[in-house]
Amino acid sequence: MPKATQEPAGPNINARDMIARLCAFDTVSRNSNLPLIDFVEDYLKAWGARTQRVPNTDGTKANLYAAIGPDTPGGVVLSGHTDVVPVDDQPWSSDPFTVEERDGRLYGRGTADMKSFSAIALSKVPQMVAAGLKHPILFALSYDEEIGCLGAPSMISEMAEHLPSPRAVLVGEPTDMKVVTAHKGVTAFTTEVTGYEAHSSQMNRGISAVMLGARLISWLEDEMGRLALTAPEDSRFDPPYSTIHVGTVQGGTAMNIISRQCRFQWDIRNIPEDDPYGVRLRFEAEATRLIRAIRQEKPAIAQHCRIETTQLCDVPALRPEIDGEAEALARAITGRNDTYAVSYGAEAGQFQRAGFSTVICGPGSIDQAHQPDEFIALSQIAVCETFIDKLIQRLAV
Repeated sequence: MPKATQEPAGPNINARDMIARLCAFDTVSRNSNLPLIDFVEDYLKAWGARTQRVPNTDGTKANLYAAIGPDTPGGVVLSGHTDVVPVDDQPWSSDPFTVEERDGRLYGRGTADMKSFSAIALSKVPQMVAAGLKHPILFALSYDEEIGCLGAPSMISEMAEHLPSPRAVLVGEPTDMKVVTAHKGVTAFTTEVTGYEAHSSQMNRGISAVMLGARLISWLEDEMGRLALTAPEDSRFDPPYSTIHVGTVQGGTAMNIISRQCRFQWDIRNIPEDDPYGVRLRFEAEATRLIRAIRQEKPAIAQHCRIETTQLCDVPALRPEIDGEAEALARAITGRNDTYAVSYGAEAGQFQRAGFSTVICGPGSIDQAHQPDEFIALSQIAVCETFIDKLIQRLAV
């Protein structure tokens, strides 16, 4: 990581104003996040932080990691994603990219998920600099979390290679500041089915891609039922088992044409005990069985039929760690003995897979995420500010 070239002399921006500034950037995943990254990097550099960008392949987006304090092991990573979900066709009561305060809440896209955590931490940079940290505080800001945690792996890889080993990673997804030690994994796929067109009155002369796709979708639902039967009795997740969901289906040309194409997207949200690749292998075996059956039934046209599945993302589950540094740190700061599991996926599992001790702990509620009129309570901001203050104190001792 390059050395800082400026003396610490940056601006003081309080948490409320920093939240407003970050949420004003329209970083819906289809857009570039570079204007936000430019602002944050300039702010951090003004305070003497050592910063490093990790861009995507075409340079339209970037991760950013940065260090404040000494270049030593034992630091703490504060991780957040910069992208947000779309606001299209949602009935917002105010401009989603202009933070508005009403009734003890801040409304705006990203207030809960999850720009507030990053903004609160950034607002504390002057205190971090003044504290004389003995161990560094590291920021890790990613892109494209909302579409499959696509950006973080390249940043995590660089951090593992170039930074002194941190003590813990705290991912600030909204948990109401509870300590979360487990989340489900997410693996997503696109399956494309190719059939053979004919008049719908001549089903013996065609192969319906839509009807074949429907059989595969039905198999996926049955597979979820089988997974539900094998879930551990003490599972902390809600629902307690691995789920499979088909989110989109497209296919066919007209009602009276046997469909040639069908395409559907599906995901597996697995508990840590289940292997999503086992589901993928069983799904592929079922697809192969269906193709073989078509070859026997309609050998003259079977060569036109295909079932092809492409993986879209791979987000590993976060597993509770035995004597985990991150859990111990988060529990000590929050004063809580209880820990939780969440059913959404996050970048925490990716950090853990790279060898970092990791938990999730952040302000706001996941119940507000992705909703119109998304909000965070001012009381949650205050709790998170106290959390960061205590973290600074610990790393300064």
